[in-house]
Amino acid sequence: MHIRRDDTVEVIAGDDRSRAGERRLARVLHVYPKDGKVLVEGVNRVRKHLRKSQKHPQGGRLDKEMPIDASNVALYCSHCNRGVRVGLRYLDDGAKERYCKKCGHSLGKVSPARERYAGKE
Repeated sequence: MHIRRDDTVEVIAGDDRSRAGERRLARVLHVYPKDGKVLVEGVNRVRKHLRKSQKHPQGGRLDKEMPIDASNVALYCSHCNRGVRVGLRYLDDGAKERYCKKCGHSLGKVSPARERYAGKE
């Protein structure tokens, strides 16, 4: 999956997507790779109705975020100032990194250097 926890992402689809003049940037709180979903801060908020109980003596409604599909967010590139598509490549020392497909800017390492991949493109 191309998204990781604590990444800054732009919401590109759904009710919370970015409008033409504004950027809807948010931080990824949790990633669910098995389901292909991500939990994004402040996005896809729902109201859960709580019955009165000892834990919640007042009852009422609780606002919480729900996961959205990973395809509905794009990783934010600080160099391009927008959400972009992401590619993976190996560096000369054999480390794997994510990069912006638009400008080629590095978006951080994914795995440490390995001898097997050193010097390959």
